[in-house]
Amino acid sequence: MATTTSITTTYAGEFAGKYIAAALLSAPTLEQGGVTIVPNVKYKQVIKKVATNDILKNATCDFDATSTITLTERILQPEEFQVNLQLCKKDFRSDWDAVQMGYSTFDVLPKSFADFLIAHAAAKVAAKIETNIWNGANANQGEFDGFRALMLADATVIDVAGAAAITSSTIIAALGATVDAIPAALYGNEGLRLYLSQKAVKAYVRALGGFSVAATSNSGVNAQGTQWYTNGALSFDGIPIFMANGLNDDTMIATTIDNLFFATSLISDANEVQIIDLGPLDGSQNVRVVMRLTAGVNYGIGSDCVLYTS
Repeated sequence: MATTTSITTTYAGEFAGKYIAAALLSAPTLEQGGVTIVPNVKYKQVIKKVATNDILKNATCDFDATSTITLTERILQPEEFQVNLQLCKKDFRSDWDAVQMGYSTFDVLPKSFADFLIAHAAAKVAAKIETNIWNGANANQGEFDGFRALMLADATVIDVAGAAAITSSTIIAALGATVDAIPAALYGNEGLRLYLSQKAVKAYVRALGGFSVAATSNSGVNAQGTQWYTNGALSFDGIPIFMANGLNDDTMIATTIDNLFFATSLISDANEVQIIDLGPLDGSQNVRVVMRLTAGVNYGIGSDCVLYTS
């Protein structure tokens, strides 16, 4: 007679926050500091923007308030999402044995089978959050508007004219056009980044390998050809490159880290993680995983964003 295993467990409050935090912050963009994270946003948060005209004037003997100050705002409002999974314990037994031997889908050895199931779901959530941050569309289930969608809808964002599909032969020119469009007030900012899709990064690495690419020396960086790159830091014209895994293939964005915001309630009481074993209820081997979290993005100043997208 098989041993009955009951793993009905509820995680709430602080523990839920830890699991949700793992799911969210494992997304590469968040984990590597590509955007500014704003936690504990229960409903919405206002991003204030201040714009002035030329405030420096010729001196007079009197106070002359001739300058203008314009206050505008953007709303950072995370949306609520949930994970409702039903898994069969039988399907995970071989994986669970592997975990016992030291292999984990979440890079940390789980303390229990319940942790393993949560980790499995959290890893999927992290991958989806990464895609949503850059290329999400609110009209789709499980998605919020990502930076690309928000910027495409904003007339103040600087669009690179003639943007086309990116290849190793065109990436240098595409990056050059993007950098040329960066506003003078933004260029040289310490937090300025070039956010590239994986496809664009691959094209850039290959272009710097040289050989047939006219924009580089024949044998590439340090005359190493295609062997030059070892997953190190990349830059273009002195501007650091950040690989945004969730970004659309033929897309690049230039802006500062402190102009991009990711919001979540993270450890608020709205977070809930449940592992429910249905065995004692209906005799099945099914296990349900329930997670709740909030997430959303926005940027502060549209005119400080340059968008290259075909």
